[in-house]
Amino acid sequence: MPSLANILLDLKTGTRRAGAAIIAVAVSSFIGIVASNTAFASVPQPWQMDLQPPAGSIAEMATDLHNLLLVVITAITVFVLGLLLYVGVKFRAAANPVPSRTSHNAIIEVLWTVIPVLILVGIAIPSFRLLYYMDRTNETDMVIKVTGNQWYWNYEYPDDGVAFDSYLVDEADLQPGQIRMLSVDNPLVVPENTRIKLLITGNDVMHSFFVPSLAVQMYAFIGRTNEAWIDVPAGTKTYYGQCNQICGINHAYMPIEVQALPKDEYAAWLATAKQEFASADAVAPMIGNTTSETTVLALAE
Repeated sequence: MPSLANILLDLKTGTRRAGAAIIAVAVSSFIGIVASNTAFASVPQPWQMDLQPPAGSIAEMATDLHNLLLVVITAITVFVLGLLLYVGVKFRAAANPVPSRTSHNAIIEVLWTVIPVLILVGIAIPSFRLLYYMDRTNETDMVIKVTGNQWYWNYEYPDDGVAFDSYLVDEADLQPGQIRMLSVDNPLVVPENTRIKLLITGNDVMHSFFVPSLAVQMYAFIGRTNEAWIDVPAGTKTYYGQCNQICGINHAYMPIEVQALPKDEYAAWLATAKQEFASADAVAPMIGNTTSETTVLALAE
């Protein structure tokens, strides 16, 4: 029969092994999450703790501002916590049986007024720089109109006479490579290395067009058109987003999929899209000389 000492030794050894196994699993999980975030930059990952890697100059500037503010707020938090601990220790009742009656200090009052103002000015400079940069919607290469509906998106290329709806792909219909709750039947296709103006509006309730990696988030209201722009960087890539404004029972089923293609592949897609997704405005000139009945039938088709 094993002795008490042997039993305790076995328990201690088993506890160490279990602790080592837990640490190994945690480390491997963290490495896996980091690696997956690097491999799929435009896709949100489970337990993701940081922003998606930026795509385009707007996203890069927004990420830099976020990182700057994170440093500032961390420094302020640590400083205030240090002051609280210092005050709590130095001015505790045991060390100060006779409390000080000081109620005013001009230097301290000037410092705690001037320093926060300087911090806010330092934050305002990159903030306004990004704000005005995001307002340069006139310096773009093409225009796409985005319309939010319950519960799908409509994309229109007004200069090319193309318009189509974009619906979530049902889980039962997912193909290899498609992502549950993010893949759509007709993605928004754009050429790489291009600045694109987005005209965003709605047809019913309020929606929100949100693609994190491209740093674009704009509300879609009925009867109003909002402007935003994105600069799609070079490289074939797919960017994912979602409607992030609660818009009804199927709010969670309004994903956004943006496919960036090389210019030649985009031109080939556009030629096909003009045949498959020709809008009513593009069809009308071709049938301008026909009778009204023929026109109605052509538009209906």
